Amino acid sequence: MKTNNHEVIFAIVNAGFAEDVMEVAREQGARGGTILSGRGVAREDALAFFGIPLHSEKEILMMVVEKSIKNSILNAIYKEMGMGKPAQGIAFTLPVSDVAGLVKEHEQGEKE
Repeated sequence: MKTNNHEVIFAIVNAGFAEDVMEVAREQGARGGTILSGRGVAREDALAFFGIPLHSEKEILMMVVEKSIKNSILNAIYKEMGMGKPAQGIAFTLPVSDVAGLVKEHEQGEKE
């Protein structure tokens, strides 16, 4: 199904913080996400440039959200989980042009 109402938010945080990010996102209207494990790679000069220790074990939280709540979710993630916090998180979005399997809230209520 074609859509222009959704975007995917990627939040990359230190291992152990993805559930906390999901909680922050839920408070802003996100309904769910998927957590992937990963490993960060950085050059040694990047570590010195940023002046903060970078942990190599990461979690990537992906959430497909409606555009209308995207900015509030990003702002909340930045405030609670940003680079200056222990999660050392970054977040970005990409447009979604096609979706399958998403159920609108009112349709989900009708099915139950």
